[in-house]
Amino acid sequence: MLSNLSIIFTEIILPVFILITIGVILQRKFKLDLYTLAKINIYYLSPALIFIKLYESVFSPSVFFGIILFCLLFVFLLYVLSSLVAQFSKMEKPKKLTFANSIVFYNSANYGIPVNDLVFKHDPFAMSIQVIVAAFQNTFLFSYGVVSLKSVSIGKWRAILDYFKMPLFYAMTLGILLNIFHVSLPEFLLTPISYISDALIAIALLTLGAQIAHIRVSFAYLPLYLSMFFRLLIGPAIALAGLWLAGINGVVAQALLISTAMPTSVNSSIVAQEYNNEPEFAAQTVIGSTLLSSITLTLVIYTALRIF
Repeated sequence: MLSNLSIIFTEIILPVFILITIGVILQRKFKLDLYTLAKINIYYLSPALIFIKLYESVFSPSVFFGIILFCLLFVFLLYVLSSLVAQFSKMEKPKKLTFANSIVFYNSANYGIPVNDLVFKHDPFAMSIQVIVAAFQNTFLFSYGVVSLKSVSIGKWRAILDYFKMPLFYAMTLGILLNIFHVSLPEFLLTPISYISDALIAIALLTLGAQIAHIRVSFAYLPLYLSMFFRLLIGPAIALAGLWLAGINGVVAQALLISTAMPTSVNSSIVAQEYNNEPEFAAQTVIGSTLLSSITLTLVIYTALRIF
């Protein structure tokens, strides 16, 4: 247990916080344009990551659709639970949406993919599972997540139409189709897409650092504790129960359970910044859950490997 905690902290948590700290320093020194940074993440970096991972992944249709079904049921339960908690806590509508997003959307790409690689030691099958989860999470975030936030100010139908102006939907669809039909892209296209994809982690975390540069995190704030509790503990507990009931075992169960224990998505904070919907609270949930995940994620990894 202690060995796992040390590895996760030094190879996953520490690099993340180095990048966040650089963002804090740059923002305080140069006053970066947060709106532009959010646009770069949403319209430039995220589509490239989703496309290249889906294009290069190795998975069967049965595994793909099984994982998608698991993810759908999982986020549905989380959404219902988080909505009930927000309602019971009498949060205002903008805060309710950001609170729900902090629980439903988790860092399956720039946190989950390195963790998967560390735990399963470069196993391509295990990595394909994490990539599918990451694709689902990012697609769901930039569809429902964006629509729900924009609907507050411009209405639901206009928000839905605006979603189809975003490149992520087309990047995901194209990546899956090219993978299924084994279409090979020339290197002069793959090389720049790969370079853009590789930049996502650094720029997304720099953006988060810039966002929080002047934010004071209050760990006496009840919604923040509720968000961390449901994201890091209740979420994996629900997933564990579901995997048991479905009789899923082996690497699939291990990878899925570990994937559900990730902290709140950096992209959810970026989206909150983009649409000015409780951006400070969104950034706090990312920071708090990422800090606490150094402990909770270690326990979930231990549980997954031991039980399945």
